[in-house]
Amino acid sequence: MDSESSTASRLKLQIKFSGRSIPVEIAGDTTIKDLKSLLQTLTNVLPRGQKLIFKGKVLSDESTLASSGIIDGSKIMLMASQGLHQGGGPVKKEAAIVPDSTRRKKETIKDSIVKSQVERWKATGVIALSDCGLTTIPEEIWTSVPSVRVLDISQNSYLEVPATIGQLRSLQKLHLNGNNLFNESIGWEGLTSLKLLTILSLSQNNLTALPSAIGALKSLKQLHIENNKLMCLPSEIGFLTELQVLKAQNNRIKTIPTSIGECVSLIEVDLSCNLLAELPETCDRLKNLKAFYLGNNGLKSLPSKLFKMCLQLSTLDLHNTEITTDLLRQFEGWESFDERRRLKHQKQLDFRVSGSAEFDEGADKNW
Repeated sequence: MDSESSTASRLKLQIKFSGRSIPVEIAGDTTIKDLKSLLQTLTNVLPRGQKLIFKGKVLSDESTLASSGIIDGSKIMLMASQGLHQGGGPVKKEAAIVPDSTRRKKETIKDSIVKSQVERWKATGVIALSDCGLTTIPEEIWTSVPSVRVLDISQNSYLEVPATIGQLRSLQKLHLNGNNLFNESIGWEGLTSLKLLTILSLSQNNLTALPSAIGALKSLKQLHIENNKLMCLPSEIGFLTELQVLKAQNNRIKTIPTSIGECVSLIEVDLSCNLLAELPETCDRLKNLKAFYLGNNGLKSLPSKLFKMCLQLSTLDLHNTEITTDLLRQFEGWESFDERRRLKHQKQLDFRVSGSAEFDEGADKNW
């Protein structure tokens, strides 16, 4: 009786991982496999990429905490295999600290450049101010160049995007990537009123959510939101029926709305390095889809009719998921997909000048 009580009792453990200590409270009769599943949500490391070590020994998935000699207060080391993380985007370059005197000189130079370029902006309709160390968007953009078609203010520092951006009625391409933007840094009501916008890049920022108003950008063809901290996509994304490219890799996305199936123009979708456990069945409506990148997620299966319905699909990246080739072969339409995939790869090989590593997209392997 005492043995059963101690086995079922709650244990407070310390998981040592990557220089930090993660507290975990869990039942003593829990298996190591279940502990790994719990740690996946805390560390973003897939269970098969985890190696748990206690008193110098690697713990077996089948054993329980109690049978492994683990007691209340025990410390367990977690070692992660490289490449088996979910949603861990690349390290971003931090903005360098510039002395005040140097900053003032740069700002004076920038002001003169802006003034001298206004006429050129008016003539070309293109404003290129990428990597200029800007902390605010020059007022001349709003007051002097209302007919601008392309605005690139990427790779600057702590920019805020005011709602006045909505004055740029002719804007077709907007690049805001790499600006350390937060949700509240963007005047969404102005941005989402840009009815002619075809390309929107918000990658490499600190966004945790997109507003439902994003669905108002009916002309959008490319949406780049990779390398943020997004937890989900709004259901209104289904209104983007002209969208062809969706880049959302390296986020914290756990679910994809069923409305994704309404984005019937999608050709390329990248959802790799997120926290996805499943995909909605409506993905099979993406009849124009050619490339689907899903690596480094917790996926165990795919929409059942994906191969049968998506007859343009020829690239499918499943690296570091739990989906095996044996499973894929059971899907209706697999043979046709596999033939398209092989033909595409052969064309790529035919254009290569010299030998290189064997092409591998994750669907060729059994794990």
